[in-house]
Amino acid sequence: MYVGASEFLFLILHETQYSLFLTMENELRIIISGGGTGGHIFPAVSIANAIKELRPDAKILFVGAEGRMEMQRVPAAGYEIKGLPIAGFDRKRIWRNAAVLVKIWRSSKMAKEIVRDFKPQVAVGVGGYASGPTLRVCAEMGIPTLLQEQNSYAGVTNKLLAKKARKICVAYEGMERFFPAEKIMFTGNPIRQNLLTDAPSRDEAVKNLGLDTERRTVLIVGGSLGARTINESILGNLPLVRQQKNVQFLWQTGKFYSAEIAETLEKLTCPENLKVTDFISDMATAYAAADLVISRAGAGSISEFCLLGKPVILVPSPNVAEDHQTKNAMALVDKDAALYVPDSEARRTLMPLAINTVTDGERLKALSKNILQMAKPDAAKDIAHEVLKLAGAE
Repeated sequence: MYVGASEFLFLILHETQYSLFLTMENELRIIISGGGTGGHIFPAVSIANAIKELRPDAKILFVGAEGRMEMQRVPAAGYEIKGLPIAGFDRKRIWRNAAVLVKIWRSSKMAKEIVRDFKPQVAVGVGGYASGPTLRVCAEMGIPTLLQEQNSYAGVTNKLLAKKARKICVAYEGMERFFPAEKIMFTGNPIRQNLLTDAPSRDEAVKNLGLDTERRTVLIVGGSLGARTINESILGNLPLVRQQKNVQFLWQTGKFYSAEIAETLEKLTCPENLKVTDFISDMATAYAAADLVISRAGAGSISEFCLLGKPVILVPSPNVAEDHQTKNAMALVDKDAALYVPDSEARRTLMPLAINTVTDGERLKALSKNILQMAKPDAAKDIAHEVLKLAGAE
């Protein structure tokens, strides 16, 4: 039978469209949503990397909140991200929430368009504003959803999404008080894998940081922006720091406080055994050098300390929802896997405790042994397997 040019072209286009349709149907497509802080973003990227290891062909799309740190961090990790104009409620100034309601409505509408265009087989929520509308839309469209809760006290977004979630991956025991027990899987929190793969030896790390290998090292971190109480605890104990001949301190002040602290140290004269920096980009080296860490009690940081076996003094931030950092800390303290100083007592007791601890070799060994027992090194891979199961790809 004779086929004209126009009919031939139609057949070719039809076959091409059909092939594309089949390809789309067979592709593994996964949405990962959430962010706002490193505590949400690092686990999300770790999960994505683990999925890619298992299924290199997987198409992964992140959905975050416009103006938040995930919009830079996710592309830097090699993944595409779309932003929603979402924001959280202002609980202190209720009158400002009219604009928030508009943003939530717009975000839900945009999330629906993103999901319809991308056609995921499964969606993962890691907490944070953007995961709310994204996973809610997916659940309404019959797309399986998985939640990853980092903290010992569940976040508001995850608690709302839990009813329709198929699986909820947690890092702490006793999460049945927030989520249906039959949906819970105890996986631990995924961490930045480079902390293990890129870590130098202790002495090499100390030398790279310009420190003394013969002295024990206390690493002090309060997050990328810093922690006022921890910083004031050091500034208020400079004479005690200066007296230590066998201990040195590596202090990340945070960028928000760096100028003010630099000015204060210039007036008071910085002790020679105190190295000060506003931000540490190479945390693998900093952790490797540390004999003891002083830190806030964010879930992501705690998971890193567990995996690395780092003795730590936790000073939970009082400025977080439901005081969840204290609950994170006590989960370790109750097993003698970490030390705890309340924020209100830190200025007086933190530095004496740190010095007494870092100079007690047996105490350091015990803390290291106990915290290592709480590590979940395969968290990202275990979660990735669950994601693939929900997608029908494993």
